[in-house]
Amino acid sequence: MNRRKFIIGAAGVGLATAFILKPGDGGASYSPYFRDLNDELMKSGPYRPSMLVDLDKLDQNIKALLQGLNQDINYRIVAKSLPSPGLLDYIMKEARTNKLMVFHQPFVNNIAENFPKADVLLGKPMSVRSAEIFYKTFSNQSGFDPSRQLQWLIDSEKRLIQYQDLAKKLNVKMRISIEIDVGLHRGGLQSPADLPLLLDRIPEDSDHLEFAGFMGYDPHVVKLPKIMKSADTAYEESQTAYRAFLDLVRNEYPRIDMERLCLNGAGSPTVAYHKSGTVINDMSAGSCLVKPVDFDIPSLQEFVPSSYIATPVLKKADYMAIPAIERFKEFFSWWDPNTRQSFFIYGGKWMAQYESPKGLQNSGLYGTSTNQQMVTGSGKIDLDVDDHVFLRPDQSEFVFLQFGDLLAVRNGKITDQWPILKQ
Repeated sequence: MNRRKFIIGAAGVGLATAFILKPGDGGASYSPYFRDLNDELMKSGPYRPSMLVDLDKLDQNIKALLQGLNQDINYRIVAKSLPSPGLLDYIMKEARTNKLMVFHQPFVNNIAENFPKADVLLGKPMSVRSAEIFYKTFSNQSGFDPSRQLQWLIDSEKRLIQYQDLAKKLNVKMRISIEIDVGLHRGGLQSPADLPLLLDRIPEDSDHLEFAGFMGYDPHVVKLPKIMKSADTAYEESQTAYRAFLDLVRNEYPRIDMERLCLNGAGSPTVAYHKSGTVINDMSAGSCLVKPVDFDIPSLQEFVPSSYIATPVLKKADYMAIPAIERFKEFFSWWDPNTRQSFFIYGGKWMAQYESPKGLQNSGLYGTSTNQQMVTGSGKIDLDVDDHVFLRPDQSEFVFLQFGDLLAVRNGKITDQWPILKQ
């Protein structure tokens, strides 16, 4: 082959490769669902970035969570994943539960004030200083009684001693739940052999301490690579680990009434496993009810997304509005049809994925902005100034806190505004 033929052949291969790599047009108009939401927001919305919660879809998820749940298992709502008193109140009524799991000290005070009949379990061990702040800022005007309704989570003998000293100092009684490691290895007692160090101390000071139960969190079950271990195997091993702690209590501490203990476990990723058989009697879940992107996993396939960010379009251009490359805008539009329009939205840079209209994307050339994010899309996207862009949050626990009041939606109409928990 001569040099000319080689060059022509190489050029042909390069051109063919370029066309293979050339992005396709991913744009589309609103689906009927989001078109209706946009119409409602244009009529009654606040015209700022907002978090929407679809109550019809939320109801569907509550039903999916409770369906098939053993009647001996209590459902405990994870407040950090649903951080709004109005949202929590709605779910508590629909799910018929007063049990909450809380992970943030200011939220504990807020819950005690807003939900005087709540049964609260801490979801992580707090610094003893955080516990002290709770008691010093707690007002019992609501009727909430921490000595009966609040379980502090303890993960070591050292922390238990700190809490005991605080209880003596404040002359209060503290209910103690013990965190155990059932395979996640993020903390908690590693072995039942460590348990006597705590269980021997608690009854010696019954004026200030009371043993309330265990908490064993197991999301690793569905997150381990299958090549390492199947989810079924990981779940059985986590159950065996949990059972070993319970067996020690039954065998070595017969005075402890096992029927009265709170045996907490699960989490959204593993609720389906606990429905089919479990050692726990108290199951925690929260994120599955709003199903952000990070929870698009096989074990939650019965659940549907029920929360969306909605933000208005402030500005629009019929080209890719990038400074200093104006002369190349036609080329970019040809190469990637998804850059033929530019939209500047109110806010941006959230932990979220574009949902509707389909085909919207951030510009790698323009960069990101928390003030006016530039979003590009194809000519198929029928979007104008004052229309809304919809995104699905990656998670709920942090993202929900960035938008102020949540907008509750029923049948495509805004029915309520719910403040978030005070931080």
